[in-house]
Amino acid sequence: MIRQICIFATLVFSVFSLGAQQKYIGQVYADLVKSTHTYTDTLKLDFYTAQENKADVSRPLIILVHGGGFSGGKRDNPEETKFSETMASKGYAVASISYHLTRKGKPTGFGCDCPAAEKMETFKQTTADILDALRYLESNSDFSFDHNKIILAGSSAGAEGILNTAYMAQHPDFKNLGDYPKIAAVISFAGAVVDARYITVENAIPGFFIHGDADNLVPYSSAPHHFCPYLSAGFLPLDGDAFIAAKLKELDASYSLLTAPGGNHDWAGIGYKYTDEIAAFINAVVNQTQLIQNAENVTKN
Repeated sequence: MIRQICIFATLVFSVFSLGAQQKYIGQVYADLVKSTHTYTDTLKLDFYTAQENKADVSRPLIILVHGGGFSGGKRDNPEETKFSETMASKGYAVASISYHLTRKGKPTGFGCDCPAAEKMETFKQTTADILDALRYLESNSDFSFDHNKIILAGSSAGAEGILNTAYMAQHPDFKNLGDYPKIAAVISFAGAVVDARYITVENAIPGFFIHGDADNLVPYSSAPHHFCPYLSAGFLPLDGDAFIAAKLKELDASYSLLTAPGGNHDWAGIGYKYTDEIAAFINAVVNQTQLIQNAENVTKN
């Protein structure tokens, strides 16, 4: 474990010493282009690429899913836009997607008054939308990227969406949503899955996780969603980023868990600032197939 943490520390050091010159780590492109596409029904995605790099079929693709409690948020909010532009300037293709906001206008919201069954339907719909976006991108020759290097990224509700998509394909509530494309890695800012027992050696996808350990909405480890009481309508146990990272460690898979001691759900947004660390992790585990197992505390905000 010490050896593996040292590997990651060396990797992060190289970000700041060589990053300006190295594709996928430093910001090497300035000529960025954004185009908007309808991928299903009325749902759109914004595709970010460097003009010089747009025909590169060897680059990874990052699918970004915004947060907002499944009732708000936008794919082109300032945080999502800056993250997408920064990662595109490093050489990645990035698609920031909209999805059905199934809790918008619902009187029970998405807290403890929202029945657990409706929460599960919300999670399923978001995964269905993510899969639709993936199929659209993979079937359209206008988008150049390596189909074996697809990375799912998300914040809060979006993180729950991408984690369930990556890890819950065999869960009874998710297994009938069609084919699941190969996912190379996940990036989660304050996310969780519905049941980490479905993470196995066959689907132990490398993960980069940022989470405050005092998050009162999405559990850092294992706890009910929104910490709802057992007898409340919205009681639904979830397994958060720390629990998932521990599962990946157990399965000898790559992960990096950045914990904000005392941090609340604000870290769902603060995570967007960690583009250098994210790029270092992706480059190591996706492009170079290294084993990275890292856990550390962070305070940057």
